[in-house]
Amino acid sequence: MTGPRNRQQSAAGLQAAAAMSGAVDLSALAAKAEAARQAPVGGSRDADGAGGASGAIVEVTDASFEAVVARSQEQLVVVELHTPRSPESLELSPVLAGLAERAGGRWLLARVNVDTSPGIAQAFGVQSVPMVVALAGGQPVAAFNGPQPQAQIQGWLDDIFAQVGDMFGDAGPAPEQPEDPRMLAAEELMNDGDLDAALAAYRAVAETEPANVEAVAAAKNLEFILRAQAHDPSIVDTAAPDDADAQFAAADVLLLSQQPEVAFERVLAVVRSSVGDDKDRARTFLLELFELFDPADPVVVAARRKLAAALY
Repeated sequence: MTGPRNRQQSAAGLQAAAAMSGAVDLSALAAKAEAARQAPVGGSRDADGAGGASGAIVEVTDASFEAVVARSQEQLVVVELHTPRSPESLELSPVLAGLAERAGGRWLLARVNVDTSPGIAQAFGVQSVPMVVALAGGQPVAAFNGPQPQAQIQGWLDDIFAQVGDMFGDAGPAPEQPEDPRMLAAEELMNDGDLDAALAAYRAVAETEPANVEAVAAAKNLEFILRAQAHDPSIVDTAAPDDADAQFAAADVLLLSQQPEVAFERVLAVVRSSVGDDKDRARTFLLELFELFDPADPVVVAARRKLAAALY
């Protein structure tokens, strides 16, 4: 149950968000999303993606945010605006992720890296991160800034549902939908051991449906597996400490062999000992490895803290 102070804070957040909704032009992102969909697909991996073992968490960019706004017509969407450069963001992220996973589909956590998605940050008028905004019916209805205790965030969510729950019927998770034949075909290819074909199938779904968290997550996992299998396992023993690429390969091999703590530490060592481009590449590589896990996994949470300490 929410205490009086939390209810006052939540009520204030609802009022602020109501005022904000008149100034936030989320529709402006639609044109960018459409342009991105019409552009030819390049060789680099799209930043759109999903984290978490369920469909409770999705990683979004300027190009895919339109779909998330549309999702808020049928489900409460909590937008987490963050940057991996911020220790406060790293502190808040696993708390929100844990709440989202335990909510059983009652609401969706949409994570936005403001460094790579400036359009979303501009639309919300972000001045500091982390910033959390709840969307319902395509508009902001509540917001807060900075890390908060889990109980306080849950109270904030409860107050939002008390205000707008009727909009969604607040009946818990949506009924199970028929399985997508494209996903079934991709899964069959994977089960048959044809990982390259399975990856192509999952990518095809993800490219047409950036908000399909299952397809995006499956593609990311298969990309990792194929990359890790291509490395010579001996790289774990032969990688020179000052060879960033070799250490990244060693981390892949270690992670594939179910040694995440050791794998993360290999990359963290590069972050600590490097400067400039190598340091930034190591940070980015480690964040990509984190995406293969539930954000609330204790091993990932611990590694995120070490990363924040190494960067600052």
